[in-house]
Amino acid sequence: MVYVGIDLHKKLIALCVVNQARQVLLHKKMACCETETIREFFQQLGAFTAVVEATASYEWLWELLEPLAQRLVLAHPKKLRVIAESTRKSDKIDAKILAEFLALDMIPQAYRPTPRQRQHRVLVRQRCFIRRGITAVKNKIRRILSDYNADRKDLFTAEGQLYLSQVKVSPAARFVLEQLGEQWQQGEQRKREIDQELRRFASKGPTAEKEARAALASMPQVGATTIDIVISELGDVGRFSSIKKVVAYAGLAPVQRESAGKRKELGISKQGSGLLRWALVEASWRLVRHSRRWGTAFEKLFKRRGKKKAIVAIARRVLGVMVALMRSGQKYRLAEP
Repeated sequence: MVYVGIDLHKKLIALCVVNQARQVLLHKKMACCETETIREFFQQLGAFTAVVEATASYEWLWELLEPLAQRLVLAHPKKLRVIAESTRKSDKIDAKILAEFLALDMIPQAYRPTPRQRQHRVLVRQRCFIRRGITAVKNKIRRILSDYNADRKDLFTAEGQLYLSQVKVSPAARFVLEQLGEQWQQGEQRKREIDQELRRFASKGPTAEKEARAALASMPQVGATTIDIVISELGDVGRFSSIKKVVAYAGLAPVQRESAGKRKELGISKQGSGLLRWALVEASWRLVRHSRRWGTAFEKLFKRRGKKKAIVAIARRVLGVMVALMRSGQKYRLAEP
């Protein structure tokens, strides 16, 4: 058995092969586009275990090597601090450290989403991308109209669009407004299409996922967008042994630094999915505005810790409730006072 550390980049991979005694047997670099050469190289190794970091583009390599390897390990890049903080950093050294850690069975592993979860994330993130584009176009239109003191709240209704077509602006501004109007309409059409595709995707989900969706939908102020983000980003909540670990995975855990007996709070870690944190905070704001029970909890925190820390604390509680609902499949039953 040999152990292979793989330092993966966009255009090439650097390999280091070691034995059980961590003696280097081989260093090699190959272009990522030469997939057949990569396959042949690993086939010639015989029995091997390999490790690759969970970068944005590891999936193609994983699928290539999975049928050949006795074991593949996905390394958590942020936990491999020995590589990240190395002063002598190079592709060769990184691959060697990965191989040595693998031989010692000391690789901190990252979670690998299931094929369905990966597909779900692609669709959910595309919808968010489309919505951000629509928002950017709307803001641009409003910005142009503000130069003419002509903006209004109902601008993107049928009545508002009629008004927009008649408002007096310069020929250059009219040209830009017409182009932006087309972009807005195209964005709205793409949003309808991605929403339809996500509904189709959800209808084909396993029973556990459908139960989780129904449980989350029973929470007030939690809609389809939030549900899709939470389910796609968290995946199987059964893999978390505690709510604290879910909170840490979402990057909502407070970071503390202690020195000489003094403890200082540095805010949240912001690790993991920024999209998940955004969805939780937005859902929390809706809850505190429309639910007396959640609003009272927010006010108490607000008085002690301020607005931002209070809403983040609420987001942690909301996440805990969501995970509990997803695990049990039960509906939300918190009664208002």
